[in-house]
Amino acid sequence: MGVKPLGDALIAALGTLHHELLLFAAVGLAIGGLDDFLVDLLFLLRKTWRDIVIYARHPRMTTASLPTSDRPGKVAIFVPAWQEASVIGQMLRTALDRWGDAPYRIFVGTYPNDPATIDVVAALAPGDPRLLLGINERPGPTTKADCLNLLWRAMLAEEEAGGFRYKAVVLHDAEDVVHADEIQLYDFMIDRFDLVQLPVLPLPGRGGWFARAIANHYGDEFAESHGKLLTVREALGASVPSAGVACAFERDALEALAHDPSHGPFDPSSLTEDYEAGLRIRDMGGRGVFVRMRDAAGELVATREYFPDSIQAAVKQKARWMIGISLAGWDRMGWRGGPAEWWMRLRDRRSALAALVLFAAYLALLLWAALWLIGQFHALPFRPISPLLTHLLWLNLGLMLWRGAMRTLFVTRTYGWHHGLGAVPRTLIANYIAILAARRAVFLYVRSLLGTPLIWDKTQHHFPDLRTDP
Repeated sequence: MGVKPLGDALIAALGTLHHELLLFAAVGLAIGGLDDFLVDLLFLLRKTWRDIVIYARHPRMTTASLPTSDRPGKVAIFVPAWQEASVIGQMLRTALDRWGDAPYRIFVGTYPNDPATIDVVAALAPGDPRLLLGINERPGPTTKADCLNLLWRAMLAEEEAGGFRYKAVVLHDAEDVVHADEIQLYDFMIDRFDLVQLPVLPLPGRGGWFARAIANHYGDEFAESHGKLLTVREALGASVPSAGVACAFERDALEALAHDPSHGPFDPSSLTEDYEAGLRIRDMGGRGVFVRMRDAAGELVATREYFPDSIQAAVKQKARWMIGISLAGWDRMGWRGGPAEWWMRLRDRRSALAALVLFAAYLALLLWAALWLIGQFHALPFRPISPLLTHLLWLNLGLMLWRGAMRTLFVTRTYGWHHGLGAVPRTLIANYIAILAARRAVFLYVRSLLGTPLIWDKTQHHFPDLRTDP
């Protein structure tokens, strides 16, 4: 075969590959875009109805007007910690200062091969009845669920020794900036629900523009998920998944999750034990609620924290989420519940496939650019785009513009217009991280199926200087 026929065959093959990738990406993006559009529509309808029917007649409740609980009780705060010496001290001092003498106790789980974290917590613990240090029998890292089970057993021992029972169990991480009113809010809401999730607000990024953009893309995503999606899930009667922080479980409902209550309610083989706990409570007939309430000063009662600001750290964190929710979730949690629950679980588990669709879309774009460049020097065979694909591309353009507008709206609502304007450009970074995370997640998940145990693949954390940081 001559050089020219070989070149023509290669160009034709590239054209065919481009068409197939474009069709796959267009179909995938249309399905995902319509799915997101339906969530947006339900949120807007719900918000409009509540503004007209409820809030036009009744003022919005704040923590200042929140009634006291009919059945007040003590709250156990679980803080698992592996290699958190740089942040755990500041986090605990802030929590103790903000919560003061409210009815709670903080249980901190550590590991024998992490003496730095133990020393920081031990320096605060002696003589303070609000704080208890627990040390795992096994060296770390195990899994976060295993560390939480250690704290559960410590709580049971305290209950037995004191002859009382805690009312609720709250999960927090070692880098969390807690809100002063959350104990009061949990105490009231746990009277009515088995799981109470408060918003999580990533703090704006620091450092150079690229590090800030990586950190801020978390804020973009949480602004929508904790500003819109969870309210829609709750309104539909679907499960409210725990975010692992700023969430409270009714004590007996959490105990009911355990096959052996004396061991603990969290599955140590899971990387997303918090998310699974929310779904399992729903499967048992329990009720979860997502609460967006403001304090007397108008500030949202939420947990704030820094998220990763490097590609490597963000990929590690999102790969862990993807393994637990998108990959392992299929066989671990199944498809229980009605249509609304199936829909929400499908949305939770689409992230790996969505990353593949994004990769195909970007590859199709690169191939189009390559074919265009080749066409400047070589006549290309004409291949018309089918009417179906043309309609899909126009539909995707409309959905993309809508999605960009909605993201800008929710980010502006949460962080202000200066962050909102950067939300759409940051989707490029978010997509790049999602593709790399999917690759890593699939690789690690396959290794786990072949016998390699999953461990606590944590990232390095930072705690803000509350005197200067936002």
